[in-house]
Amino acid sequence: MLILAIESSCDETAAAVTNGRQVLSNIVATQIEEHKIYGGVVPEVASRRHAEAISRVCDEAIKAAGITYRDLSAIAVTFAPGLIGALLVGVNFAKGLALSLNIPLIPVHHLRSHIAANYIENDELSPPFLCLTVSGGNTVLCEVTDYTVFKKIGNTTDDAAGECFDKTARALGLDYPGGVNLDKIATEANTEKYILPTPRLQNEYDFSFSGLKTAAINILHNAKQKGEEIDIPVFAATIRQKVCDILIEKTLLAAENLGYKTIALAGGVSANSELRSRMEAECKKRGFKFYRPSLKFCGDNAAMVGVQGYYEFLSGNTAGSDLNAVATLPIDYR
Repeated sequence: MLILAIESSCDETAAAVTNGRQVLSNIVATQIEEHKIYGGVVPEVASRRHAEAISRVCDEAIKAAGITYRDLSAIAVTFAPGLIGALLVGVNFAKGLALSLNIPLIPVHHLRSHIAANYIENDELSPPFLCLTVSGGNTVLCEVTDYTVFKKIGNTTDDAAGECFDKTARALGLDYPGGVNLDKIATEANTEKYILPTPRLQNEYDFSFSGLKTAAINILHNAKQKGEEIDIPVFAATIRQKVCDILIEKTLLAAENLGYKTIALAGGVSANSELRSRMEAECKKRGFKFYRPSLKFCGDNAAMVGVQGYYEFLSGNTAGSDLNAVATLPIDYR
């Protein structure tokens, strides 16, 4: 089943052709250099660049797959969650394309597709399993009971882990994308030199990173006001370690309490070097199977949208020309 998948939820215009779990092409047009000027994504700029790039990116994906538009069986598109203007570009283009080709339109949830990135190179992975999905806008811990059935057991109550990384990186003077650059320059943590809090929440599987982010920024601002020098690589490593401590501890606790022996990691922050290595090591200690996407599939891309779109189609989830973009929508929507 040949699917053209489209992703435009933030600042990547992406298109891919997939056949089940097989990726035939995967094209990504990034806007990083332009948004770097502003220190973060400017929604209006992102929307305009999507509109300029989407037709070309889709054409490139079709050409790279060695097919024509007439060979397609369906169009899959990210419709939620994300920047509303950016999503609308992808959704409206997908609707027009599906209508003109007279083929099904498949709506795909962005976080579900991040989880599906794990299927691309791991043929043996299948539900049920526990998945931690971490990105700049979301931190969700959920049970994947089937390919299109999810049970959210933990969520961020405020900021996402990626937001904490990005804003701390910005306060350190690092370029956008902050979380990526923070990970690159981090050396060895020193929790005695830089003391950071651990949030406590009523639901043991929920996350909170707003207070941690504020504490980190306050340390940096206070040091600047006093004329004290911050050891940037050490501070970067300290905040990275604290965030990873929280993410790993809660994920392993949920796995042990709920009886899961298979854990997956997904989302943009799944590219974080410490999170990947430590989670793998901790799972190995406990005899758990651990999966995470290759680095090229961690960030926003359309290949993961196509793979999840395949399972959405099999479950009967298709849409008509009335499909609309949705800025916020839980992963376990029905």
